[in-house]
Amino acid sequence: MRAHRTVVKIDQEKCNGCGQCATACAEGAIAIVDGKARLISETYCDGLGACLGECPQGAITTEVREADKFDPAAVEEHLARQGRAHHAGEHVHPAAGPAFACPGSAPAALDREPESARQGGEAIPSHLANWPVQIRLVPPTAPYLRGARLVVAADCTPFAFADFHRRFLAGRVLLIGCPKLDDAAFYREKLAQIIGPNGIQDIEVLYMEVPCCSGLVRVVRDAVADLGQQIPLTLTKIGIHGEIKDRTAEPTGTLTGPASKRD
Repeated sequence: MRAHRTVVKIDQEKCNGCGQCATACAEGAIAIVDGKARLISETYCDGLGACLGECPQGAITTEVREADKFDPAAVEEHLARQGRAHHAGEHVHPAAGPAFACPGSAPAALDREPESARQGGEAIPSHLANWPVQIRLVPPTAPYLRGARLVVAADCTPFAFADFHRRFLAGRVLLIGCPKLDDAAFYREKLAQIIGPNGIQDIEVLYMEVPCCSGLVRVVRDAVADLGQQIPLTLTKIGIHGEIKDRTAEPTGTLTGPASKRD
């Protein structure tokens, strides 16, 4: 079945076959074939664009066009067959094999001091101001959304960043979701329903440094762009060791114009 949706577009002239996009694509939608990156099936591409920031040549963009629908079941079958032979004459870069697995899934032991020891064992107050918090469950008509300042957070961020409540939630409404495991198209539509009528002041997007998580940034940007509203966005990247890796402000809340770094 085909529909108008967002899919990856690869400029073959710019592509140098480095394979970084194939590594970043957790669904295995991109392979290096005869020295160039290629979208091997539209059904494997979720359109979130985790590969965009990985291309040093700027050869990858996204476009909205008629395409086969994203099929998670087909992706699972495809990933299970990673070792299969390709068509004769196609020379596949090593990055297109085992590197289909999401780089963010690599195991790592994270040594850290217990939070209770740093706080002297005292209870840490909650700053959560709303319930529910899952994007799917938040009603767009909830009174707490009126004139709110939103935090849209990937659901791993509160576990990675120890001071999440004090640092990000005071005076804000929290929405959480997973851009990897959930339906990005649904998130885009639901966020537009939440943002559109409620006079949202600004939005901070919290996402993990792993490539798959950058899809949350795109979903929020697209929802705001769909509405044509001018809402300031702040994009905050959290490292798996619990640090803030980057914080970028986009004053207009749109995809146009250069983003500026916030001090």
